[in-house]
Amino acid sequence: MKLSHKALDLLKQAKREGDAKRNTQLAQLQNCTLDVLVIGGGATGLGVAVDAASRGYRTAIVEQHDWAKCTSSRSTKLVHGGVRYLEQMDFGLVKEALRERGLLHQNAPHLVHPLPFVVPSFKWWEGPFYGAGLKLYDALAGKLNLTPSRMLNREEVIARIPNVHREGLSGGVEYFDGQFDDSRLAISLLQTALAHGAVAVNAIQVTSLVRQGGKVRGATVRCTESDQAWSIHAPVVVNCTGIFADSIRAMESASITPMIEPAQGVHVVLDRSFQPGETAIMVPHTDDGRVLFVIPWHGHTLVGTTDTPMPKAEVDPQPTEEEIGFILKNAGRYLQRVPQRSDVLAAFAGMRPLVHEGGSDGTASKKVSREHVVHVSEGGLVSVMGGKWTTYRKMAEDGVDKAAAVGGLPSKPCVTVNMRVHGALERSSVSWPAEEWLQVYGTDAVMLKQLMQREPDLAAPLHPELPYTLAALVWGLQCEQARTLEDLLYRRTRAGLLNIKACNACERDLAEVFEQ
Repeated sequence: MKLSHKALDLLKQAKREGDAKRNTQLAQLQNCTLDVLVIGGGATGLGVAVDAASRGYRTAIVEQHDWAKCTSSRSTKLVHGGVRYLEQMDFGLVKEALRERGLLHQNAPHLVHPLPFVVPSFKWWEGPFYGAGLKLYDALAGKLNLTPSRMLNREEVIARIPNVHREGLSGGVEYFDGQFDDSRLAISLLQTALAHGAVAVNAIQVTSLVRQGGKVRGATVRCTESDQAWSIHAPVVVNCTGIFADSIRAMESASITPMIEPAQGVHVVLDRSFQPGETAIMVPHTDDGRVLFVIPWHGHTLVGTTDTPMPKAEVDPQPTEEEIGFILKNAGRYLQRVPQRSDVLAAFAGMRPLVHEGGSDGTASKKVSREHVVHVSEGGLVSVMGGKWTTYRKMAEDGVDKAAAVGGLPSKPCVTVNMRVHGALERSSVSWPAEEWLQVYGTDAVMLKQLMQREPDLAAPLHPELPYTLAALVWGLQCEQARTLEDLLYRRTRAGLLNIKACNACERDLAEVFEQ
């Protein structure tokens, strides 16, 4: 891609405008009077910021890197109850997650849509067995269920999954879960928090906790761009740093018992031809006893995930060749055209913040419950840990309830159950599949279209093999706190997750925008 002079000028201008907005937020962060300080800008932290600000608490949230930089931008892109937890008899977790799935479908219709899944059957007993389990899944969802599950014959399975392995195929079961774009939901939550008066700044590192009378009453922070440092004071601090939660807890006391055990999940991205329909495949058992998903997403096929215990949390974990091979092998058992390593367009890894309240006990990570924990230290640091994207709202509600009590704040009810996030459209105006890259902006898509009409140079494609235009980058710089090229290509757009070669080409072409 060769940028026109006009497009280059518009991108540089957008970066300057973004810099000016950041300076305003920095000034507010340095001078605000707070009720709640939130550390960590992933799903949990942004959810807490939205909840606290919408209750009327004076709220600030800081993020060391970028919004959803780590785990929260590297998920399986599903809003789901967790079919595999039925096998573990964890009905309480499934029921809670299914309720939250329904609320997310209601409150973020531009980002969350029902996705049909098929579980192919190759043995006589599989259809009735999985069918009964998925009817229980429907029942646990209650009135918020998306669509009832049903049995399919062989021909119906082939019609929905043209690339399904045919030999021995007898039929299958169809059920529905939700699909979303994780980092785009994070940005919608960021804008929702800002709309309710929160102060939100990324590239802000917490270097220590402020203590007064033995209690945690704020944090010392450093801007990673300017190296400027200062202290922020608040009656209560909420630690929402996911896989790094223990490192924040250790700032209060070096003798803590670690509670987080990171487990790495890897996904690979293939061409759409590996699953050309609008139906996903759920592989009920892989070699390690997990489920595996083959999912249509943004015009590609997403396959994952693994579950590998990791010795430490990492900001930028990388998939191993062994994990990629595992995914291709297990997906290939269910596909007529088996994916090869050369078919992989991109691969990415994220780490789940699994919680062992008494410390790690050696339990296999795939068997550890995904329930969340709200932990309060002796000094009053509130840590919201564990959970998953689907339950972020409930995690935030529980965390803010506890934070208000710890901080001595006036009791105010949670209002997020029926609160739509920034960009929410009327459900009747949303259609899937659609021009997904634009639809995820919701009501903001109108302004992106106007931008492209006003400045035709910004309607140019980012890359022939990617769905985005340059307008998405301008919008990310102007309105979504993107600070780096990585922010734009991996989280404001999903270029780096869809096609790494195309993304690398974009990085070379756009580098001049970020040169000082």
